[in-house]
Parts: sequence; structure tokens; C-alpha cells
Amino acid sequence: MWRPPDGGEKWFCGGCGSAIFGYNTGHPESVGIRMGTFDDDPGIRPTVRQFVAYAAPWEPLVDDGLPRFLESRHAVGALPI
Repeated sequence: MWRPPDGGEKWFCGGCGSAIFGYNTGHPESVGIRMGTFDDDPGIRPTVRQFVAYAAPWEPLVDDGLPRFLESRHAVGALPI
């Protein structure tokens, strides 16, 4: 686990070092889990799309009706686009 002085935690695999999930104590209601950690369908679905400003230009974002944020949904003044 890595915990920077400004808040969140990032957890990594002890064997290969891959990122597993992130947690921000300032927003305890959510945990960010890396999709590459799942071998099978986890049975849950996304509830929001964030950091869409950085989406790969060659991979269009599907219109799935989820709220989208250019940056973090927790950013001061963040509003869905």
C-alpha cells in the first residue's frame, strides 16, 4: 500500500506490483477497483464515468446514460457534462 500525504491510498499486488485498487479517505463511499484484477464478471456495473477528458481518442465513449465528468467527480465545482 502507498499512502501519499495528501489523502488517498493505492494498493498493489505483492507478487507483480500491479495496481489493484485505490481508496480516498476523503470519499469513503467509493473505492476504485482496476478492471484488470477480475478474472470473471464481478456482477456490478459502473455508476459514473470520470476523467473522460483523458479518454483515448481512438476509443469512443459509449452513450450508456451514466453521468460523465471531465475530471474527478469529487473535484470542487464538478458538474456532469
